[in-house]
Amino acid sequence: MPRIAALIVAAGRGERMGGDVPKQYRPVGGVPMLRRTIQLFARRNDIDLVQVVIGANDQAHYEAATNGLSLLPVLAGGPTRQHSVMHGLEALAPHRPDCVLIHDAARPLASQALIGRVIDALKQGAEAAVPMVAVTDTLRRREADGAWTAVPREGMARAQTPQGFRFETIRKIHRDNAGGNATDDMAMAQSAGIAVQTVDGEETNLKVTTESDMALAEKLLGVSADIRTGMGFDAHRFAPGDHLWLCGVKIAHDHGLEGHSDSDVGLHALTDAILGAIGAGDIGQHFPPSDERWRGASSDRFLAHAAELAAKAGGRIVNCDVTLICERPKVGPHREAMRARIADILMIDVSRVSVKATTTEGMGFTGRREGMAAQAIANVAFA
Repeated sequence: MPRIAALIVAAGRGERMGGDVPKQYRPVGGVPMLRRTIQLFARRNDIDLVQVVIGANDQAHYEAATNGLSLLPVLAGGPTRQHSVMHGLEALAPHRPDCVLIHDAARPLASQALIGRVIDALKQGAEAAVPMVAVTDTLRRREADGAWTAVPREGMARAQTPQGFRFETIRKIHRDNAGGNATDDMAMAQSAGIAVQTVDGEETNLKVTTESDMALAEKLLGVSADIRTGMGFDAHRFAPGDHLWLCGVKIAHDHGLEGHSDSDVGLHALTDAILGAIGAGDIGQHFPPSDERWRGASSDRFLAHAAELAAKAGGRIVNCDVTLICERPKVGPHREAMRARIADILMIDVSRVSVKATTTEGMGFTGRREGMAAQAIANVAFA
């Protein structure tokens, strides 16, 4: 396996952000930005070394931000980004890495999948690998007369970090170009005739440059969201029948469930949980059992209605968890179908849906098999 190092460039002053403390030491969701960035790499099993390059006067900020992390000794950068990268590469050289990922400290939201794509490209033989995001906005260039001229966006993309390279290749390029002021290692590699392989970048891998970027980063982390939690509970008696509905799935059984609608205890409990999270009452207020319109109604209509109310209120369903309480029927064989159905109704990813089952060990009405119950929790985020 190749020996891989991560080089975090944190020597900039962040002047566009303003303030007395360089932006990389400011908290993002309560955690210093630099610490978040370092941890992206330090926690990976396939990265052997993490080297950080900081500003000459930032030692105290650095120590406070990285307390407890296991890193190579920090070093001061130079007057430009290119100088700082070169200093970092020279510090890494005695450790003999095969590859290096060069990453900006101001990109604390790079995903593990993105980092993995860069590493995989290097493992497969690429000399250089850079994440890129296609430009989708209309581009315009301001001319000398003040007019704005459209620039074709076909073939245009934005380069991101981490940018991965064969270590000795990028080290030689920096040595050969010492004294330059390149702001992008990809450009240096291409100028040296190195073929660069691109991998998919991510819109969320933003470079935090301004206060609005900081706010967006916190929003993407979820730390600025107002999370509201609702809980629901429902129970129904068993009644004569040959099937019942649970979490939107029809299940053959020697009994049905008694109720005004289709008596789906799972969806009823989840509907109440969502309504509770948004302060919108309960399922009985929206679908009164005295109203004949809802006799025998499919409960997916109730859940979809609750989801629609949440959306209209500005909420986003983060996740939900349903627990079915019964001795019979067995839930396990139908669990994934239930999760998929709930995800479909709520229009969320199935990974955000949990369905579990438990018994009461023969106690109570569920233990005596007189009926079944369900409880649910839903989390709804408001930006």
